[in-house]
Amino acid sequence: MTDPASNDRPIWRRIEFNVLLAGLVIAGGLWGFVELLEVARATTPHSFDTDILLAFRVAGNPNDPIGPLWVEEAMRDLTALGSTSVLVLIVLSVIVYLLLAGKAKTALFIFVSITGGQLLSSLLKLGVDRPRPDLVSHLAEVYTLSFPSGHAMLSAVTYLTLGSLLARVLPGRLLKSYVLAVAVIATLLVGISRVYLGVHWPSDVLAGWCAGSAWAMLCWLVSRRVLPRAQTDEANG
Repeated sequence: MTDPASNDRPIWRRIEFNVLLAGLVIAGGLWGFVELLEVARATTPHSFDTDILLAFRVAGNPNDPIGPLWVEEAMRDLTALGSTSVLVLIVLSVIVYLLLAGKAKTALFIFVSITGGQLLSSLLKLGVDRPRPDLVSHLAEVYTLSFPSGHAMLSAVTYLTLGSLLARVLPGRLLKSYVLAVAVIATLLVGISRVYLGVHWPSDVLAGWCAGSAWAMLCWLVSRRVLPRAQTDEANG
């Protein structure tokens, strides 16, 4: 039962810490994306982009990535975690599981959230129209525009959305923290792999992370309204 005296407290004391943190992530993501948008629209590459991109290549040889051959192969494997085919497989597997478990509302919410993130990513690419970096050789095939990184953004949208929703129904802070940590690490590794493979400027990846994280946190906030905790807890039973 809600304590009537709690209504007399200032609003910032009544707001849950998780909600406040999500709001800060959304605000920070939007601010970061706008700042990086200016970098992407510049006529010449920013030194921030060029320095980091070249740092992943052997000095004097932009065609040779740093590290042994297995690192290059590992980066190709990691970048696949943000590919459309892998993300679609993961999302469909989750949706089918939820439907079989009788959680159609949660399944629909996940479908709308991640599909919306995909559409947003495509629209942002068309709006900026930034070409891929030509400073170093590409170590993976690419066919779309550069800004923002679709791999970085969609991995953030998918893994952070699924991770935050799963954390809602898991008992204890340790399990919640573990799931969120795995989601964050997967997102970071995908983005780093795109820069290592030379198919994105670092600002493309940062912008993808900013936009994807903001979208995932927005979806999490919406889920608190449309997916009450009492209902999501059933998925854990």
